[in-house]
Amino acid sequence: MDVKCTQPPSSALKLRRTTSADGSGTGTIILGKYQLGRLLGRGSFAKVYDGRCLNNNTNIAIKVIDKTSISDPSMEPRIIREVSVMTRVNDHPNIIKLDEVLATKTKIYLIMEIATGGDLYAKLNRRGRFSDSTARFYFHQLVSALHFCHQNGVTHRDIKLQNLLLDQNNNLKISDFGLSALPEQLNNGLLHTACGTPAYTAPEVAYRKGYDGAKADSWSCGVILFAFLSGFLPFDDSNISSMYHAIHRRLFKFPDWVSKPARNIIKRLLDPNPSTRLSIEELMNLSWFKKSGLKQGESNRQQKFDECVYEKECKNLGRINAFDIISMSSGLDLSGLFEIGMSKKEMRFTTRAKIGEVEEKVMKIGKEGGYKVERGKGRGIGLVKGRVVLMVEILEVAMELLLVEIKVVNGGLEFEDFQWEELKGGLKDIVVSWYTNGS
Repeated sequence: MDVKCTQPPSSALKLRRTTSADGSGTGTIILGKYQLGRLLGRGSFAKVYDGRCLNNNTNIAIKVIDKTSISDPSMEPRIIREVSVMTRVNDHPNIIKLDEVLATKTKIYLIMEIATGGDLYAKLNRRGRFSDSTARFYFHQLVSALHFCHQNGVTHRDIKLQNLLLDQNNNLKISDFGLSALPEQLNNGLLHTACGTPAYTAPEVAYRKGYDGAKADSWSCGVILFAFLSGFLPFDDSNISSMYHAIHRRLFKFPDWVSKPARNIIKRLLDPNPSTRLSIEELMNLSWFKKSGLKQGESNRQQKFDECVYEKECKNLGRINAFDIISMSSGLDLSGLFEIGMSKKEMRFTTRAKIGEVEEKVMKIGKEGGYKVERGKGRGIGLVKGRVVLMVEILEVAMELLLVEIKVVNGGLEFEDFQWEELKGGLKDIVVSWYTNGS
């Protein structure tokens, strides 16, 4: 990861410990590791501060969540989900990185990469509009990051100019994953929660009848590209009902200077019918998008990701990174951040066995235990017995090392602890190490 809190040289400046009344003000030292700086922004239950790592004086951003101010029970799983999402997509150069999660009895601290260049909303306001090459440069990075999210089962659902930040090198960074969705939120393959910012949100999201999160992100990309090239939003009305009328009927007008190829892409992204709307994958194959938008000096890492996206040859984007392995340890078990933990039952283990051997072993143990074995998509295996449904997923962590995750996705009350022990006993000859999360 880019943000590291390493030991300082002996000549490093020593910072004086200061305090504040509520434990989250300027100058506060957090668990002896980080110092809060000036307030950058605030929400209903969180504040974001400029900060410094005490060990090496590195600038960071610190999101401080006050647990005592969270009166809405639905906010707890949202915070857990935000951290879970950020660890899942933590390895893309155009996504704000989460470096560490710390907690006290009353506060949660998210230590994150800081984006010192502000957001694209402010930059666009200053510039008026972007040229084709500048718009394409930022749009490439946005789409590359979203494609990576979708490959890892994450949909953002709140893509807007204010959530697109810039680092010191003028590279885009997607932030604020508080409204993001994970695969476990799907119902019949669709999402059902209406969320987001109306001017950027796809029309089907408001229907409450189920929608494809990736296609909803595609719509938001169309709004962003229109804003980049035009200097204003395609749908922007203080009267929400009037704005939704315009969205459903696709009532927007291009300025004369927007090129025909760009207009065609925007029209296809802003298609009210999600089934015919341009997808992220289809977008990446269009000639206007493929035209180089990389500026001289852009990092090799970004170019590597873009090559993977354009050529669709990247086989490892869905694999777990080192941060995910770290997050499996008890030190980052987020269920302990709240008095009421997660009820989801799951276990993970690492193995050096081959994928085929693991699949064969799981199916054999399942059948012996009276489960009906069902093969899912990719490397997923379902074990069904009565109301109990287990999902087994096999992920390649590194060369010759697999991570196997077993989740109780239905019938948790009927699934007893002794059944875990039966599964563990049957798998023990291929297990390197077990990781337990939940009871």
